[in-house]
Amino acid sequence: MILAFDTSTAACTAALFDGTGQCIARRDEIIGRGHAERLVPMIAELVDGRKPGKILVGVGPGSFTGIRVAIAAAHGMAIGWNAQIAGMSSLALLAVGHDRTVAGAMVGGHGELFVQQFEDGQAAGDLLNLPPAEAAKAIDFWLVVGSGASQLVAARGAGEARDALPSAANALSLPERLRSLPPKPVYARAPDARVREAA
Repeated sequence: MILAFDTSTAACTAALFDGTGQCIARRDEIIGRGHAERLVPMIAELVDGRKPGKILVGVGPGSFTGIRVAIAAAHGMAIGWNAQIAGMSSLALLAVGHDRTVAGAMVGGHGELFVQQFEDGQAAGDLLNLPPAEAAKAIDFWLVVGSGASQLVAARGAGEARDALPSAANALSLPERLRSLPPKPVYARAPDARVREAA
């Protein structure tokens, strides 16, 4: 079995797949904050005593804290279950299941957006972290999905915006390349904290 989960956004989402790739259980909750408290009980309910052999964890971009919560939990479960672990793109997970050509846009920090374009499930451009006005110049696909979609479309003055959140139930619909990433955070921007040089 494969367990997939993501906490990069306001959603806490998890899904369990059988050996054929069929989703046999799923949970999708919009919780805003509190992923650290909700994730493990949610997964316990989902697996119900079963032991997944592989874990897919959303590695970002997205909420700094949410990403770290999911990855820490995934590593702990992988050790406990002696399971394989891999990362999946949270932005691709957000975009999958929409049109053939779609851009994902997530609200990031400092009024900026995480954006990336996808075509037939594959990345069709780099992952970017930009203010809405700059993102509007970089993203030309008509359909934009995610928490930052309306900001991008408004800044561009054209397109269709769909507010959406990722669902772990779509994890196996991702191309292999986007669900076999290293299980470590993808932040898409430099950290706010800086090492202070000695005087």
